[in-house]
Amino acid sequence: MATGSDQAVGMAMVALSALIFTYYTVWAVVLPFVDDDHIVHQYFLPRPYAVIIPTVAGVVALSAIGSFFGYVMLQDKMKKKTK
Repeated sequence: MATGSDQAVGMAMVALSALIFTYYTVWAVVLPFVDDDHIVHQYFLPRPYAVIIPTVAGVVALSAIGSFFGYVMLQDKMKKKTK
């Protein structure tokens, strides 16, 4: 059973994820249909960043995952070699 602090951290993570999802959805889906001179555009980065940021984040995440798997496989190979 989760403690109160675990539940609070989990709820904060869910709230942050929902906020990021809502911001990105408005930025990438809704904003192109709003006039360029509308005041709401000042709260968002330029549109090319809507593609660049997730692409860079994906490359970094996949690189980290691949590096972790490579490290684990090398460690396993070294253990088998030692035996």
